[in-house]
Amino acid sequence: MISPETTTVTTSYTTFVSPLGELLLIGEESVSAPGGTALTALSLPQQRGVTVQPHWRRAPALFAEVVRQLRAYFAGELTRFELEFRTGGTDFQERVWQALDAIPYGTTTSYGRLADALGVPRGEVRALGAAIGANPLLIVRPCHRVIGADGTMRGYAAGVEAKIALLMHEGALQPTLI
Repeated sequence: MISPETTTVTTSYTTFVSPLGELLLIGEESVSAPGGTALTALSLPQQRGVTVQPHWRRAPALFAEVVRQLRAYFAGELTRFELEFRTGGTDFQERVWQALDAIPYGTTTSYGRLADALGVPRGEVRALGAAIGANPLLIVRPCHRVIGADGTMRGYAAGVEAKIALLMHEGALQPTLI
C-alpha cells in the first residue's frame, strides 16, 4: 500500500518598518510567487489577534520582493501590488477579498457599491463588511479603500487613523485644516 505524501508547509515571517509602524509579514514559500514567498498575512501594529507563533521561522530574505514593493508603495512609486497571496477564507470571503484588488489606487468605494458589484443583496451588506474586516492582507489587499456611503471612515482592523493615513497617502483623502 502506498501512503500519500504529506507536505509540510513552513510558515515564515519578518517585520518591516513602515510610516505606519512595524508591519508583520507572514508567508509560505512558493515557487510561483515573485521572490519565492506567497503572502498569507500582513498586519499593522494596532491590529489585534496577529502574533508570531513559536513554530514560525524568521526569514527576512524570503520577503525581499514583498518589502521591495512595500517600500515602493510608501515612496509613492507603486500603485498596484504584484504578489502571490495564500489566504484561507471562506468562498464568500475570498470573493470579497479579490474584489478589493479591483478598487483603483487613489479612489474609494462604499460598502453598498461593492455589494452591488458583487451581487450581494442589501440584506447581506453586514456579511460583506465582516468579510472585509477579516481581510488578512492589509495594505496590499486594499480594504482601506472601502468607506461609508456618506464618506465616513468605518472600521479598519488596524484602526481608523491608519485607514485615514493610507487614504491620504494615496491621495483619496485630502488633509483638512482645523
